[in-house]
Amino acid sequence: MAEKKVFIQSRDIKIEGLLDSLRGEAAVVVTHPHPLYGGDMYNNVVESVVGAYRERNYTTFRFNFRGVGESEGRYDQGIGEQSDVHAALDFLDKKGKSSIDLVGYSFGAWVNAMAVDPFSKAARIVMISPPVNFIDFSFLQYNPKIRLVITGSEDDIAPPRMIRKLLAGWSPEIELQVIEGADHFFWGKTGEIKRKIWIFLDSGL
Repeated sequence: MAEKKVFIQSRDIKIEGLLDSLRGEAAVVVTHPHPLYGGDMYNNVVESVVGAYRERNYTTFRFNFRGVGESEGRYDQGIGEQSDVHAALDFLDKKGKSSIDLVGYSFGAWVNAMAVDPFSKAARIVMISPPVNFIDFSFLQYNPKIRLVITGSEDDIAPPRMIRKLLAGWSPEIELQVIEGADHFFWGKTGEIKRKIWIFLDSGL
């Protein structure tokens, strides 16, 4: 991979990211898990998502939310972090990327869901282990951009049974993929995440 460190402006602060820029209009923004629990853009799940998209010739951009790594600012309970997501989407849009996926893992999936409405610059949304048993998702209404949700069969923060109950309200078109034996951290299972993302990308859904 040929990722390069870049800094983008999120309102009044600078955000640290890693960009792997390829030709074409397809790109992805990947957001990381909870900053207060050690989450950053080098997380194993984030790495697997970036690798999966890169191998399908997407420009990839992952970044550290405010207050993480070399990103300025401080943790903002998911509020300021929404501006970071918009800044990342705008950054790729200005680079001529007209088909941008937005993928979030855990906390990142929650922030993305709050940040993105049906009219945003994200073409499709993928949620990995949205923490529905940890954070209130009642705000999330119908959004046809959400296409894929991945979780583990043993994930007690994003339990499949809870997610299934919520999916109809988010969009009836969402595909739910459950990785057998995986908990919230997907240790030893990131290859399965890659495989499911490849199937999703190759299907063109």
